[in-house]
Amino acid sequence: MPRALLQSGIELEYDTIGSPDDEPLLLVMGFTAQLIAWPDDFCKMLADAGRYVIRFDNRDCGLSTKLDGQVPDVAAVMTALATGQPVPPVPYTLSDMAADAVGLLDHLGIERAHVVGASMGGMIVQTMAIEHPQRLRSMVSVMSTTGEPTVGQAAPEAISVLLSPPPTDRDEFIAAAPRFLVFQSKKYADVERSKLMAAASYDRSFYPEGASRQLGAIAASGSRAALLPAVSVPTLVIHGRDDTLIQPSGGERTAELIPGAHLLLVADMGHDLPEPLWPIVVGAIVTHTANAA
Repeated sequence: MPRALLQSGIELEYDTIGSPDDEPLLLVMGFTAQLIAWPDDFCKMLADAGRYVIRFDNRDCGLSTKLDGQVPDVAAVMTALATGQPVPPVPYTLSDMAADAVGLLDHLGIERAHVVGASMGGMIVQTMAIEHPQRLRSMVSVMSTTGEPTVGQAAPEAISVLLSPPPTDRDEFIAAAPRFLVFQSKKYADVERSKLMAAASYDRSFYPEGASRQLGAIAASGSRAALLPAVSVPTLVIHGRDDTLIQPSGGERTAELIPGAHLLLVADMGHDLPEPLWPIVVGAIVTHTANAA
């Protein structure tokens, strides 16, 4: 896969699917998830619908730049936010990650793109719409939230699983993968598929150290509620009704704050993109981007 060297010195691993003559569609993945979390066939459906699909590894994930050894004090960040004190420094914020995505567009010579972000990726594309609106044709925020502590709260069992340190042994890591089903789509739960994805992720890049820095970026960036009402980028918000990691109120609030945003709540969808729901999600993305082009 190719790599993009950004002006910041960060290198992003990326790939593309489809024709560069089609409408560019940048996919931004979530917390600790590599670009392969956007399934190949999902991307092909978008490409077959006339979109030039670009997916990449965020910093501290996959094969992109890793900031080894930088350890944020996430607990101190959370305490500062809760008490109104100055937030201690972190290695980077969501603004830096949004700038990474814009830098990738620069590398590819793309002036304006449609952007789709899932989970933390939704937070990143919201930040792009706030800070780099001139680079966006449209935005789709999927299973994400506004950063406000009162909406999108995770169920205790969901956040516990997400933040538990993963096994370091390959076989144990794969065997433990079904634990994530606790916040994924119950109707479409697939133990074997979860293990296959875990194996592919482990073999491509096992890097649990990046989790604390990405978590620090989310925490230190705080709420976007005061800035989202000024967003003018055409916006679609997609959220699963059964999401327990970022509960539907996060998506509902995002759509409420962004003027003219459309909200799609998907039945039987948790915090994942199960294949039986791809026609709904892809169809919504294609229609939204066509109307915003």
